[in-house]
Amino acid sequence: MAESDGCDYFRRTSLFWIVAVTASMGYFTCTVFMPEKIPFESLRQFGTLCKYLVDNYADLLYKGWWATWAIHLLEACIALRVCSKKGIDSVTTRLLWFFQTFLFGLASLGLLLKYKPERPKQQ
Repeated sequence: MAESDGCDYFRRTSLFWIVAVTASMGYFTCTVFMPEKIPFESLRQFGTLCKYLVDNYADLLYKGWWATWAIHLLEACIALRVCSKKGIDSVTTRLLWFFQTFLFGLASLGLLLKYKPERPKQQ
């Protein structure tokens, strides 16, 4: 079986990060857009803090939500550039890195940054 030249290198981020980022962003989204659905009193001190932020800094939370997605988009664009520099040429693989990094941020980008493609041997 022929060895891969690295042009289709892709690794899925760990289940821990998938769950953690999805839950965090889901909670943040609910806090910003549907705070009445969140049982803040059941979350103890964390709920008290979130309720305070919703009541006093709703506009900042809204801007922070958009900033978070903008940062994820920037990280996804960086992933495309890193793919180019590391010789990952497959369009499908590059799109996988882009979407995974957009959704899970540094948890995905870190895997790509750790990848060390083999260099062709000099003769």
